[in-house]
Amino acid sequence: MPQQTEENTSANSTSSSSRRRTWMGLVTFFSGVLLGAFAFGGSDAEEAANSDPLARDSNAESAAKAQVWTCAMHPQIRQDEPGSCPICGMDLVPVEAADNADSIGDQGATVVLSERAKILAKVRTQEVVRRAKPRADLHLLGRLEANEAAQKTVTAWTAGRIERLHVNTRGEDIKAGQVVAKIYSPEVFAAHQDLITARRQVGRLSAGSPSSRLAAEAALEAARDRLRLIGVPERELERMEKEERPRRSVSIRSPYGGTVIERIATEGAYLATGGPLYRLAELDTLWVQLDAYESDLSQVSVGQPVELRIDALEGEVFEGEVTFIDPTVDPTRRTVRVRVEVENAKGRLKPGMFAEATLQAREDARRPLVVPATAPLFTGRRAVVFVETEVEGQTAYTARTVRLGPRSVDEYPVVAGLSEGERVVVQGAFALDADLQIKGGRSMMSSPDDTQAGPWDMVTELDDTDREQLRPVLSHYLEIQRALAADDLAAATAAATELSTSVDAVRLSSTEAAERTWSSLAEPLRGHATHVAKSADLEVARGGFETLSHALLQLLRSFGNLSDDSLRVAFCPMAMGSEGARWVQAEATIDNPYFGASMRTCGEVEEVLEVGAYMKMPATPGGGPPTPAMAGGHQH
Repeated sequence: MPQQTEENTSANSTSSSSRRRTWMGLVTFFSGVLLGAFAFGGSDAEEAANSDPLARDSNAESAAKAQVWTCAMHPQIRQDEPGSCPICGMDLVPVEAADNADSIGDQGATVVLSERAKILAKVRTQEVVRRAKPRADLHLLGRLEANEAAQKTVTAWTAGRIERLHVNTRGEDIKAGQVVAKIYSPEVFAAHQDLITARRQVGRLSAGSPSSRLAAEAALEAARDRLRLIGVPERELERMEKEERPRRSVSIRSPYGGTVIERIATEGAYLATGGPLYRLAELDTLWVQLDAYESDLSQVSVGQPVELRIDALEGEVFEGEVTFIDPTVDPTRRTVRVRVEVENAKGRLKPGMFAEATLQAREDARRPLVVPATAPLFTGRRAVVFVETEVEGQTAYTARTVRLGPRSVDEYPVVAGLSEGERVVVQGAFALDADLQIKGGRSMMSSPDDTQAGPWDMVTELDDTDREQLRPVLSHYLEIQRALAADDLAAATAAATELSTSVDAVRLSSTEAAERTWSSLAEPLRGHATHVAKSADLEVARGGFETLSHALLQLLRSFGNLSDDSLRVAFCPMAMGSEGARWVQAEATIDNPYFGASMRTCGEVEEVLEVGAYMKMPATPGGGPPTPAMAGGHQH
């Protein structure tokens, strides 16, 4: 085990070394700027300190604490005395031993800047706002193909050798009933000979005894049946019965009309019964097979209108719609096939042509939170933004992990992790992260790549159909909450029964992730709802409601606010024997379901969820718990 740990450590060190070298120049630059502003000063810094009493006090306190020395190029080096870096030989520089980011409760994920340092680092922030998602049409490339649903195969109805093919090239049009091949068939030859013989025998015995005529007619009918069983069409059988000599070859007619897209047989080849001759396709409609990357799938849906432009038909636009989205991803190309069906009545479109498709974006009426594309920093699966706060009268910036949606133009929609009105860094985020790295904090660049699933992977976006299925679950929960706050046990148990029924009716189908997440939520919701439904008194019902609320909070973290109105996550520290308990309510005024009339307004709103917003995670990867969006103090 020690050897394996050493190997893993070595591997992690190797994978992160290239990233550290990449940012080495940036770290060096900002280390000079920020450390100069925070620790050494210089002439400019001294001038600023002399003119600012607060800065003088801060510098004096920092000098007293400067007992840890580090290397600007290798911030992982930490020593308690000056000297040279054991890696590169540079002189070590002093930093604060305590790194005051730890002391403010954000576990080393906060940078505190003076106004001068903020200017030197060129930090600029912008408010997180809620905006209608800008329309961004999706452009994909693809190729025209024949409609597989309109393809047919012409086969030989008897075994034999192909004497002649009447259609020899692809692209020829064939009409239904047209002769496409001549085949020599020993079986048909023998059966035809028997048919002619039986017909003659009937003619010879027409004046004979009734028994003889009946026997001859039975032999004739048997000869006909033999040819029918071989596959000779009825009209062809009638013609063959009138002939005087058996046929050496028989005609194969196409039962379908269409364009030959493949000639399978060749002259002289021997075919078994049912052997394929041609593959036909009706080209009145064509398929366009588009390649969409995984990140594009959220913008694609069946029935979506599509505009097509063909290089060979410049200036013309053809219209179609998405009819199918492949359920699997190509493991090599990492793309998904998206099928578009387009009309081709005039035959101007040809299979094999390349096409550029424009999928019209769907409007998002939920108006999500958005941040500029320059705000997030990415490493692996993780997206981090720096949120502006105030610490002891100074401007501070805290790194926060967020979940973002697909980029749209120059913005990212915020799925979870930020609240409206917060300010995020849109310029200078790299400088702040570099300062965290130098000071030994939780720098994104000094952390290993986030390649494993974390709390944010529980967040799942649903389509409108699945969202509609889950709304009754949320509405019945709110009915239970209101009933318990009103001390109405009968209404609470009835709503709990309805909630359990609603859970059983849900069948999510938008994505595999949605199905998997719901399967983990359905059983707790059903079980705790049943607990409330079978409660004999209010106290037992409230105990079941507390565990039911845990499951519903996870639903809000995973699927977001599914209702048409804002929701509030409330907390009462006195509930459940003073251990505290949370619940969800729609009203702005506290409506405590755990105490009812005795203390109905006891509690506080911890978080407000707008329509479509996701509840914050209980803990943020790489940092402390997210700060609740408080909307009022504790009430009694």
